[in-house]
Amino acid sequence: MATLKVLVVDDEPGIRMGIQRILRNFCVSYPFMEEDFDFTTIEAETGELAIKIIDSEQIDIILLDNKLPGIEGIEVLDYIKQKNYNALVMMITSYASLELAVKATQRGAYNFVPKPFTPDELRAAMENITKKLFLQRMTEKMYTEGKQIRFQFLSVLSHELKSPINAIEGYLNIMKEKQVGNNIDDYQVMIVRSLERIKGMRNLIFDMLDLTRIESGKKKRTLSKVDLCEIANMAIDSIEPMAIQKNININRHFPEHVVFDADANEIEIIFNNLLSNAIKYNIENGHVDISIVQHSKSIVIVVEDTGIGMTADEIKSLFEDFMRIKNEKTKYITGSGLGLSITKKIVNLYNGDIQTRSIPGRGTKFTIKLPVKSSII
Repeated sequence: MATLKVLVVDDEPGIRMGIQRILRNFCVSYPFMEEDFDFTTIEAETGELAIKIIDSEQIDIILLDNKLPGIEGIEVLDYIKQKNYNALVMMITSYASLELAVKATQRGAYNFVPKPFTPDELRAAMENITKKLFLQRMTEKMYTEGKQIRFQFLSVLSHELKSPINAIEGYLNIMKEKQVGNNIDDYQVMIVRSLERIKGMRNLIFDMLDLTRIESGKKKRTLSKVDLCEIANMAIDSIEPMAIQKNININRHFPEHVVFDADANEIEIIFNNLLSNAIKYNIENGHVDISIVQHSKSIVIVVEDTGIGMTADEIKSLFEDFMRIKNEKTKYITGSGLGLSITKKIVNLYNGDIQTRSIPGRGTKFTIKLPVKSSII
């Protein structure tokens, strides 16, 4: 049994005592974890005291209220982010402050729990943040450790696949028993949901395998002269059915050929990830523009959409592993949170650079610059 240290920052003694009581005999267990996690709590009634504790002790999880005497919780959150402490923050706030809690998640907080909360609501939130903490730290270990960590990584994959597989099995059993009726039209919703689950599983598998290969440094790379325009056209053809469903036009702004020394599979991953995001986060009847321009010393790839856009704070953490933007407009959009992280890692292999510009409600623009004469890692 491993113990996680939880700092509860709230000026209400009843809240602090209630959280301590709920977590006292509570533990989190997942099949992919080597051991269960329980919790020990430390209390702070002010933001100033919280910062002293964070500076002096290794804290794993911080439950942070915003309305505090002295400095507010949002200032404590900014301090934690500035110091780059390896702890996850979950806001605990009243319903009246939900807008502030959402802003806090955009500034680095993992999640928020509105007060008053039930013991089950807090336990569910703690299960989620514990899983997130485990995955985050396991990913960090991949830089230094080998086979055992990759085994755990695949264990996470199998766990994340269990829920959609169970859902699909349930739908198929309902169809087999004809519980809703004898007409195939009666099962359209179940069929659509099953297909969505399958697509999500496939994307998760591919993303996690790509990340594992890149992080391990053992991915077999075949470097040759590849045609970026040809690969871009293939990626567009693959994503077009999804675009048609949302009536999104994909506009191509590139010549017939642009040749670059690279691994064709890696370039395909870049185009697939950028175009997939440009469609998923776009609006109905929107459009996507993709351009490839060759200069004397570099090649510039731009993918720009007319989608929901992002804030400056959301962009800051966009390329982190398992990072997904969470707000009202994205909560029904599925994804592994690995696509852009993988894209950036591949761009780095070519000594390239990727930049993001975005305006909420207006769209997002990704610009990749690949140096032509730079050595490939």
